[in-house]
Amino acid sequence: MATVEQAAPLRANFAATSSSDHHKAVGRIGPWQLVRLLSESELTRVYLARPLSASPNQPASYVVKVLRKEWWRDPQAIEMQRRAAWIGRQLSHPHLLPVLSANVQEAPYYLVSPKLTGASLATILEKANRLPLPVTLWIARQIVEALAALHESAGMIHSDIKPSNIIVSPEGHATLIDFGFAHAPSEARHWSTRPVVGTLNYIAPEVVTSCLVASVSCDLYSLGVTLYEMITGRLPFCATAPDELVRLHREAKPECVRHLAPGLPKPVASLVHRLLAKDPLRRPDSAARVAEELMRLEIECFSAR
Repeated sequence: MATVEQAAPLRANFAATSSSDHHKAVGRIGPWQLVRLLSESELTRVYLARPLSASPNQPASYVVKVLRKEWWRDPQAIEMQRRAAWIGRQLSHPHLLPVLSANVQEAPYYLVSPKLTGASLATILEKANRLPLPVTLWIARQIVEALAALHESAGMIHSDIKPSNIIVSPEGHATLIDFGFAHAPSEARHWSTRPVVGTLNYIAPEVVTSCLVASVSCDLYSLGVTLYEMITGRLPFCATAPDELVRLHREAKPECVRHLAPGLPKPVASLVHRLLAKDPLRRPDSAARVAEELMRLEIECFSAR
C-alpha cells in the first residue's frame, strides 16, 4: 500500500549497513562454507554461507544459524533449534523466514535459510527513529499476516516479537524471523526458565506471572509494543531494572500514543492501545482480525505524511 516515495526512508538506511561478501571462507559446517559472521547471541552464531560445492567466487546467498558449542548438551536449547527447524519447514508464507535444511538430530546443530536483503527493523529505527505512517502500518500488517499463518496453520505462538526479529527489505517487504521461542499454547512454563529470556521490553503481562499461560494474544501485545515504538520513536515502558519493567507491563498505563505523535488518526491510536491492553480478553481476538483492520487503516492513511 505504501508508495515508492513513502518507502524511500527505508532504502536510505541500508547503505551504511550493507557490506560486500568476503570470498574466503572462515570455516565450514556440514556441506556449508561459512563466509562471514553476521551476528551472535548467547545461544547461537549466524553466518553468511555458500555450499561447499560452490565456487569461492560465487556470492554467498544463504544464512546458517549454528547453536553454540556450550549448548550442545542442553536439551532445552536443542529443542528450541528443532522447533525452529520444524516451523520453518512446515510453513510456507511470504512473510515468514523459511528453513531450507537443518541438522538438529546431533551436534553440530544448525539451520539453513536464504539470505534476506535489507536490515532489521531495530536497525532501521535506530537510524530513522520514526517512519511514515503508511510504511509503519504496511510493515505491521505484513508481520501480523505472518502471525496469522503461524497461529492458525501451525498452532504455535512466536513468543518473541520485536524489531530485531523483523527484517525489512529496501522495498519494504517484511519478514518475521527467529522461531526459537515458539511454542504451543498448551505448553506452560515459567518465563525465567528459558535459556535466554525474550526481550522484556516487548513481553506481554500475562507471560511474567507465576506460570506462563500463553495464547496468541501474547504475540499481539508484543506487536502493539512494536507498533507503539514505530509510531512514537520510543517504547511504552522503560526501566533499567527487569523487576521494574515487569511491574510496568503488568500495572502501568502507557502514555497516550497521540500525545507523543500529534495528528495520529484516532483509529490507529485505538488499535495500538487495544493491542496493549493488560487483559488479553480486551485485545483483538486474532491476528487475522488485526490484519484486516490494518489493511483498512492503510487505505485510510494512504496519503498521510
